[in-house]
Amino acid sequence: MASRKAALLSSILIVSLLVTFTEARDIMVGGKNHSWKIPSSESDSLNKWAEASRFRVGDTLVWTYDPQKDSVLQVIKKDYETCNTSSPVATFRDGNTKVKLDKPGPYYFISGADGHCKQGQKLVTVVMSTRRQFIGISPAPSPVEFEGPAVAPTSTGGVNLRGSLGLVFGVLAGMILF
Repeated sequence: MASRKAALLSSILIVSLLVTFTEARDIMVGGKNHSWKIPSSESDSLNKWAEASRFRVGDTLVWTYDPQKDSVLQVIKKDYETCNTSSPVATFRDGNTKVKLDKPGPYYFISGADGHCKQGQKLVTVVMSTRRQFIGISPAPSPVEFEGPAVAPTSTGGVNLRGSLGLVFGVLAGMILF
C-alpha cells in the first residue's frame, strides 16, 4: 500500500513538473516606493522601467505617493498621448493605488496633478497573455520572429512526449482504479 502511495505521489509530481504555471504578482511601479513623480531625466522615466519589465494577466501594479499632492489616472491611449485629465477611465487618489491587470494589451496611466503628465509623469504597460504550456514544447515561431530557411519538422519529439504523457496518465488511472 505504501509503495502505491509513493508511486501515486511520484506520478503527480511528474505531471505537475510537466506543466508550468504563471503566478500573479504585486509589482511596485518603478521598482520602489514613491516612484510616481516627475522624472528627473528621460532615463529616469517610468516607461524605461516598464520596457524592461514583464507584465502578465493577473499581476497588480502598486503605486505609493502623497495623496495630498498627486493621483493616478488610468486613461485611453489618446488621452495618454495628449495628457488629457478630463475623462479618465479610472481615478485613484488614495496614495496606495493597486490596479489589477486583468486582460492582455496596453494600459495607460498619467498623473492627475496639474502639468505633471506634460513633464513626463506617465506610464504605459503592455500586459502579455498568460500561456500554460508543457515543458519541452515550444510554439512555432511566427514569421516575423524567424527569418531563416524553413526547417522540416521531425515526428519523433511529439510522439515521445505524447507517449510519456499517456504513460503517466495511464499509470495514474491504473493506481486509482485498483
